[in-house]
Amino acid sequence: MFTRRMTLEWVHGAAAFALGLVLLGASPNFPFLRTLVDLWGNVLAVLEYPAVMSREFLKDLYFWSRDRNGLRRQLEFLQDENAKLQITNSVLLAEQIKAELNARMEDARVTLREPHGWWSEVRINKGQNDGIIVGLPVFQNGFLAGRVNSVSSFSSWVELLTSSSLMIPAVIEEMRELGVVVGDGEGSVLLTYIPKGRGVEPGMKVSTALVSEILPPGIPIGTIESEVTASDSGYMTYKINPGAAASTLYGVSVLKHSRETMR
Repeated sequence: MFTRRMTLEWVHGAAAFALGLVLLGASPNFPFLRTLVDLWGNVLAVLEYPAVMSREFLKDLYFWSRDRNGLRRQLEFLQDENAKLQITNSVLLAEQIKAELNARMEDARVTLREPHGWWSEVRINKGQNDGIIVGLPVFQNGFLAGRVNSVSSFSSWVELLTSSSLMIPAVIEEMRELGVVVGDGEGSVLLTYIPKGRGVEPGMKVSTALVSEILPPGIPIGTIESEVTASDSGYMTYKINPGAAASTLYGVSVLKHSRETMR
C-alpha cells in the first residue's frame, strides 16, 4: 500500500516531469529561456575545459606514441635492409675482384733451374705470346714468389725472393711499417730498413707496399720469423718465413697486367 509520503513523492515527480515538458515545448517561444540555456552552456564549457584539454592531450599522446613506434619499426627495418644490401654489395665486389684476378692469373710450369743460380731465378713455360711482360708478380700458393725479369716469345725468367738482387718494398700489416724485402742468395728472405724500437714481433704479416701498377700493394709475402741483425744506423733486419717455398717451385701463377684482360 502507498503511504502518504510515497504518494507525495510520486505527485511531485510527475509534476516536475510535466513542468519540464511544458518548458521544453515553450522554450522556442521564450527568447529569455534560450539566453539562459546559452549562458548555462558557457558556464559548463568553462567547467569542462580541463577535462576536454586532458582528453585531447591524451589522444594526441596516444597517436604520437603509435606513430613513434611505427617510425621506429620502419627505421629498424630500413637499417636491417641497408645492412643486408651492404653485405650483398661486399660479397658481389669480392666475387668481382676474385673473378678479375682469376681471369688475370696465368698458370705456368717451371722448366729450368740452374744449379749455380738455384736461389736466384727459374725459367717458366709462358712468355710474350701468353701476355707475360717484365715486372709481373709470380705466385706460389697465393704468396709472392718472385718477379718476371726477362721475357722471350715462349718462356720467361723469374727472379726469386731469395735472390740477393731483387728488392721489393714491403709493409708490416699490423703496424703499417715500411721496409724492403730482399734475399740473401742462400735460401732466406729478409726484411730490412725497419727502425729500431718499433715493437716488431714474430708472426706479424708482411705484404707488398705500393710499388707500381704492375706490382700492386697487399700481395702476401710471409710472416716475421725472427730478428737477425741491428745496424749502427738504427735499422733492424728480420728473417721472414715466406709463404712460397722457393726450394720446391714446380708450378706457379703469373698475375698478368690488367690491360691484358681489357683487350
